[in-house]
Amino acid sequence: MEKGNFKGDLIPPQYRGSSMDAEEKRSACSIAEANSIFERACGRLLAVNTWGKLAGVSAFQLMDASGVSVERAAREGDYIRIDIPGPGTMAGMGYDWVRVEEVKSFEKDGTAEVAMKVRPCAHPVSGSPETAHFLQDTATSTFIIRRKGNEVSAEEHGRNEVANTDTVGLIDKGRNMVVGLAAKLGLSYPQWKSLVRAFLAD
Repeated sequence: MEKGNFKGDLIPPQYRGSSMDAEEKRSACSIAEANSIFERACGRLLAVNTWGKLAGVSAFQLMDASGVSVERAAREGDYIRIDIPGPGTMAGMGYDWVRVEEVKSFEKDGTAEVAMKVRPCAHPVSGSPETAHFLQDTATSTFIIRRKGNEVSAEEHGRNEVANTDTVGLIDKGRNMVVGLAAKLGLSYPQWKSLVRAFLAD
């Protein structure tokens, strides 16, 4: 995990499509309690395989750089296989896929942060360059856990979300258009809101 101040550069600027921000905050009675909440939330952020239970909608499976499922904390270069309710993509062999681009931590002047950025990608072992996700690979999702004093926050920031209708398959094109429109209308917000809230739960 790299160290550095990522608040400004890990969340890409918004330049096309839709954006979304989900955030939850929790105040602790002491620094010690805030640290405990923060550490637990960071562990949950990186424990991708538990996200489905926490958010209660889609199922998430962490895969290594070779496309093999793993049971560990997420690392840069890993993949996340997402099982969204309903039909999956042909390009993704029934699933949507994102790649973990960055995992960073930062601590300075009483503020500590851990963040992870993911981006839609091709199926890791299909041999095809086609993006296997309902959004184009311009889209990113950045997850941040932050402790500042006694306050701990969990955030998800979606940027540049455009439905992936450039796919070569008509079935995927129609499916991605429908799911992408649903996301644009805000139907994915409840899932991310539930997830960031669960990161901070007892």
